[in-house]
Amino acid sequence: MNAQMLTQDDPHAGSTQDSPVILIADSFSEAGVDALRSLGCNVHLDAALDGQSLIEAVDQYQPNAIIVRSTKVPQPVFEVADHLSLVIRAGAGYDTIDVVAASSLGISVANCPGMNAIAVAELAWGLILSCDRRIPDQTADLRAGTWAKKEYAKAAGVYGRTLGIIGLGRIGQEVAKRGHAFGMNVIGWSRSLTETQANDMGIGYCEDLLNLVRMSDVISIHVAAVAETKHLVGPEFCEAMKPGATLINTSRGSVVDQASLLKATEEKGIRAGLDVFATEPKGGDTNFADTIMESPSICGTHHVGASTHQAQEAIAAEAVRVLKTWLDTGEVLNCVNLASSTPASTTLTVRHLNQPGVLAHVFEILGRNGNNIEDMENVIYQGGKAAVARIHVDGTVTEDELALLRSTDAILGATTATIQ
Repeated sequence: MNAQMLTQDDPHAGSTQDSPVILIADSFSEAGVDALRSLGCNVHLDAALDGQSLIEAVDQYQPNAIIVRSTKVPQPVFEVADHLSLVIRAGAGYDTIDVVAASSLGISVANCPGMNAIAVAELAWGLILSCDRRIPDQTADLRAGTWAKKEYAKAAGVYGRTLGIIGLGRIGQEVAKRGHAFGMNVIGWSRSLTETQANDMGIGYCEDLLNLVRMSDVISIHVAAVAETKHLVGPEFCEAMKPGATLINTSRGSVVDQASLLKATEEKGIRAGLDVFATEPKGGDTNFADTIMESPSICGTHHVGASTHQAQEAIAAEAVRVLKTWLDTGEVLNCVNLASSTPASTTLTVRHLNQPGVLAHVFEILGRNGNNIEDMENVIYQGGKAAVARIHVDGTVTEDELALLRSTDAILGATTATIQ
């Protein structure tokens, strides 16, 4: 293992033992590392960590936070981490992190959404034009000494044609802007997109995914790798595509059923530009074998959508911002594993004097009947003498419990409401 400790420059940052321990298990901007050092962090950096070596590094350094880009963080990493509280994905997608394992241990997972949007959109457009004008093929022929102007003078062009965008997050929106600049008719679909939002973006709204596929000359995919999007591009999708249409995927390899896509290239003249693949190396220089790249209808790049200097600097800055906010306040920005709902059925509202032990007394009363606190907030009133706690519990607060609460001198009032 080649983990390198970056020592503190600031003598006022505290001792190494008292400093937050940050493990960066991937390549990371030098400016970002310097920023972490300036926060007083004890940083261990090793871009080669992966699999067993990552587990060993976590076991050795016991970090408070881990920062990764493409490195996978599986369950065994969490099992050896005694002090880990935060994992930051220096990018948007977080399918490489075992979020279930992290959540079960109360470890926050955060990402850096939108920081690479322009870089990915630029590559998507590079792939669109490469598929239309067959730029990689032309370059290969020229280097081989072949002049085939007649063969390559058959491009359809993109002006006036329809660009369908699947997923209208920040990347999809940047792709749409460039589609307008190229004079394309832009339409979009995503599960959360509304007609009003589409109108605000200046794009056509498609309520049905397959309708978008049927209408589009070029389709660009920008969705997260989740269970719902696995093999989104499958037999039905490919059957709906126009003959000769172009498919661009710069999201995740799992989104495309490659066998279905290959069949569509052979039977319908579909062209595809892929930055991601079903099976791909972690990174660096190594061998790559995927039958999909044997097709002359496929144009490919090396999962480099976010790999521009501009994007990496922006992502590093956002990762540092997330970490600094967490260190300063305990709040986790961009947290992706907070529960969207809980089993809470009752809201208990307690007005109380702002004194030590009051809430502990409330919790003790609630716990007697097995009520679990699912969520709460405690708001202090001006002057700091009183506060109100809104406590969501997973059961019913009885009249006896309310009476006991109201009989407490430091409690000014207690009421309940059913959560709808």
